Amino acid sequence: MAPCRMINVRHPACQYLRGIRAHAQSSGPRRNFASISHDPRVPDYSRLTATLDEVRKTRLPAGRPLTLTEKILYSHLEPNDDTAIVRGDSYLKLNVDRVAMQGILTAASARFLVFSIADGCSHFSDASAQMALLQFMLARRATTAVPSSIHCDHLIEAHLGADEDVKSATVTNKEIFDFLRTAAEKYGISFWGPGSGIIHQIVLENYAAPGSLMLGTDSHTPNAGGLGMLAIGVGGADAVDAMAGIPWELKAPKVMGVRLVGKLDGWTSPKDVILKIAGQLTVRGGTNHIIEYSGPGAETLSCTAMATICNMGAEVGATTSTFPYSSAMSAYLRTTGRSSIADAADAAARRGFLRADHGAEYDEVIELDLSTLEPHISGPWSPDAATPLSKFRDLAIQQGWPDKIEVGLIGSCTNSSYEDMSRAAAVAKEAFANGLTETKSSFLITPGSEQIRATIERDGQTEALSAVGGEVLANACGPCIGQWKRPASKEPNAILTSFNRNFRSRNDGNANTMNFLASPEIVTAMAFAGRLTFNPVTDHLITPEGSRFRFSPPNKDVHALPKLGFIPGRRNLAPPEQEEPNSSTEIVVSPSSTRLQLLDPFPAWTGQDFQDLKILAKVEGKCTTDHISAAGPWLAYKGHLDNISSNTLIGAKNSFTGAVNLALDDGRSEQSDQGTIPEVARRYKARSTKWCIIADANYGEGSAREHAALQPRHLGCVLVVARSFARIHETNLKKQGIVPLTFRDPDDWNRIVHPGGGQALSLSTRGLADSLNDPTSSSDVELLVTMGSRTVVIPVTHSLSSDQCGWIRAGSALNAIAQARAASELPVR
Repeated sequence: MAPCRMINVRHPACQYLRGIRAHAQSSGPRRNFASISHDPRVPDYSRLTATLDEVRKTRLPAGRPLTLTEKILYSHLEPNDDTAIVRGDSYLKLNVDRVAMQGILTAASARFLVFSIADGCSHFSDASAQMALLQFMLARRATTAVPSSIHCDHLIEAHLGADEDVKSATVTNKEIFDFLRTAAEKYGISFWGPGSGIIHQIVLENYAAPGSLMLGTDSHTPNAGGLGMLAIGVGGADAVDAMAGIPWELKAPKVMGVRLVGKLDGWTSPKDVILKIAGQLTVRGGTNHIIEYSGPGAETLSCTAMATICNMGAEVGATTSTFPYSSAMSAYLRTTGRSSIADAADAAARRGFLRADHGAEYDEVIELDLSTLEPHISGPWSPDAATPLSKFRDLAIQQGWPDKIEVGLIGSCTNSSYEDMSRAAAVAKEAFANGLTETKSSFLITPGSEQIRATIERDGQTEALSAVGGEVLANACGPCIGQWKRPASKEPNAILTSFNRNFRSRNDGNANTMNFLASPEIVTAMAFAGRLTFNPVTDHLITPEGSRFRFSPPNKDVHALPKLGFIPGRRNLAPPEQEEPNSSTEIVVSPSSTRLQLLDPFPAWTGQDFQDLKILAKVEGKCTTDHISAAGPWLAYKGHLDNISSNTLIGAKNSFTGAVNLALDDGRSEQSDQGTIPEVARRYKARSTKWCIIADANYGEGSAREHAALQPRHLGCVLVVARSFARIHETNLKKQGIVPLTFRDPDDWNRIVHPGGGQALSLSTRGLADSLNDPTSSSDVELLVTMGSRTVVIPVTHSLSSDQCGWIRAGSALNAIAQARAASELPVR
């Protein structure tokens, strides 16, 4: 074992250690879940309703009816606060029930030098650094403050088929998987290994519970809303707070009510519900709202159908989505072995906790008749580009899209349930029975979990899909997130998928691949035709015998839940039912690793307004977290911030150059005056030059990818000014010490132009320092943008709370905790 050297106790990371320990010791553990005698997954409804009753008395107008969203949120509030709550304005401090993390190293766990606890001493190993998730070690806990899980679903590349791809990933990513497995073992975190399934399907099958509050480090965490809970996607730094027992802060969201009437029939599916809503709201329409479904139509949906709808609420920018408790949820809980949760939820529902009060008011209301809804297809390149199937053929011809469907893909966290696979299999069976024994398009199937894979294999759905040429991929995210080793091509082509996102270049790295989103059954049927212009509801196919064949709606003998129940499949992929921490487990990280990196904290703010910042890029048009921090092969470097920073904004179009990933270097150096965006950012960093980004509307939509904030910060970004922000990304920027500002007038984005001709371009702020130093200040904040010989003044706004101003002053949220608690001077031994 390599020699160790003692840590300098004045190092900022040691200050952070003191801070977390002080919080943990002053507040005590909120929940000793490992010692609960009954099923620890059962919510403590008595405690939740008692908290809610107290909030009604002290923080809300007397007698005001509450939405389900408010009931769940307010029942998780920190006690001893009597501040009145205003939706859309107040900041809530919430006690979270559970945390779920993807199987990629979150940067929050690698942000600082990490310490091992051995024989009462803290030390840092030079050669074989022992490392664990930051908050566990810093809180001096044997386990997390709340139940937590790790899911290895992101690092399996689809190529040769399920078993071979898992084997390959296990070898290629051994360093990462070993790190996650041993960290989970040491701290009692549930570890779901590669091949076990997609995080959101596993959470729904095992951990989701009505009325509870969960954070997940993925934007599609709201999938668990299908079980009547609030499941919210966050960045890794927010997960750190919850796992260390620190209340999580959320601006009280507005509540959008969606009333469902009627009943789905024929080819119309749950996927069409959310595609229709996405088309109506757009990718920004749900920002800072929680979508709450209700109405008689909601009572007709299965649990996994509701999960599909909640999952894609992320595509309209919603904080999360949920449904009131129903008999379908109770049935799903019992079928997945959680009768104790179902019994408790049944009782809580009878007391009125798991649905909105009569007369509850919503900030916006939408009504949707399921009986008249028709199938939809969305795309390309944006999930809100939804078109009714009856009008899609004409649109495809008008737009000149390629008619040939190269690949049909079903599955993903959105549509990989037993019901989804059964409906797709029904389509395949009918085609096969009529002589259509192979799809015209390549056909790929991704089961959502090992439980789904094993159950559909037993019940015949896998056989039906494979019989027509379908290839079953690993139980993982795969092509949906760009983990797809597809033959390289830059040619325009069309794919049809049941995924949730279809941003340009997302699936295979080809900017000319057009991904169209639809339900699994529509994807399967259209794969037999191999054409975008085929409508399975109305059109015929010609069988080998020359007869005309038209598909029937795939709802005959299709069940939401298996008649024989689920089977777990390979048990070695799942963790023990209750994890116990093992403090003797050693976690080893190689100092020469290209995939794991231990970093110092970010520097604190200077205390002054920003002066003469370089504008690295003026981002034009859609800029998702995929554009800011690409996935696919880059996922291998999630744990190495410097390496992955080489992909920063490579997908963004820079208005100053009119090109994607091309920036102007205004540093007047001997180097070229142009370069890729990360190249120029690195030049600025080498010169100790701070810079900023000007961004368009809904900047940072998409994945809850904290690297989209960490990478710019690492390279020297201190400010982002946008027409508007996506919620998760705006919070992630604040957490990492980057100030997000919004144009008071969105049209002022147009006023910032590059002067050209070697003239100076820079940006300064005025009034920002007053706001950061005194969050109660009413000072106006302005930009002073110098473009050559002229300077324009542009008014901007910010949404920083008092605590968030503290994050900026300290350099990051983690630094702020250290500063707030350093005065306690707890000993570091």
